[in-house]
Amino acid sequence: MSIQMLTLGDYNFQVMDEGSGAPVLMLHGFPDSARLWRNQVPSLLEAGYRVIAPDQRGFGGSDKPQEVEAYAMPEVVGDIIALLDYFELEKVRLVSHDWGAAVGWNLAALYPERVERHVALSVGHITSLWNAGIAQRRLAWYMLVFMRRGTAEDIITRQDWQFFRDLWCHHPELDTWISDLSRPGALTAALNWYRANMDLETWTEEGWQMPPVTVPTMGIWSSGDIYLTESQMLGSAEFMESEWRYERLEGASHWLMLDRPPALNDLLLDFFGPCPRT
Repeated sequence: MSIQMLTLGDYNFQVMDEGSGAPVLMLHGFPDSARLWRNQVPSLLEAGYRVIAPDQRGFGGSDKPQEVEAYAMPEVVGDIIALLDYFELEKVRLVSHDWGAAVGWNLAALYPERVERHVALSVGHITSLWNAGIAQRRLAWYMLVFMRRGTAEDIITRQDWQFFRDLWCHHPELDTWISDLSRPGALTAALNWYRANMDLETWTEEGWQMPPVTVPTMGIWSSGDIYLTESQMLGSAEFMESEWRYERLEGASHWLMLDRPPALNDLLLDFFGPCPRT
């Protein structure tokens, strides 16, 4: 696959860019990199699409600024706008997951002219997520640990990353994640996504408001996701002013793209439709 380093603003980004058809942009979350999409890329390429998948700021081979404020949502959304401008792409089909989905929902809400269609994996419309109540907060308890700079890094890495291994239920990707996050500054950079976009006060209160979305969107949630409730995805319908489709994948974890690749690939191609000529 074609991997390149791009300078966007003040930082360098490692970006996978493959194919020549209509563009599909894929945004990963914590604690991943563009490698997350390895089971989807061949299917999209075979269908004629071009696939662009960056390592987002703080992850993978991209730069890892250490300042918390560098990861505020306007900053990381700005990275994606700069990426689209670099490639001179007016619009893309968008696939997003986890923190990447937070970026994706914001992109669709604030820059609808840049998004043709959006598939949000695991995470619903941000207002729906933030207003999902105590059931969602119980599942997201670990965020309270992540907010503590220095303390969190120590807790996560002690005893050969035992807390981290237990938190992610000894997922098969663990060795890759730990290797990536063991790079200088990488763990702090990744955790700064949480620290820049929430604090204890906002975490305990409802009210993170994001505009309704006018981009056709499909939300996909997996029944084995132990970090996110189904209700926060279902509630997204309330904040849509365009086509909304919901799909539930049975038996997959939070990393549904790794657990159920054929099923997810079929849903992506069905929602995006035949690749148009460019």
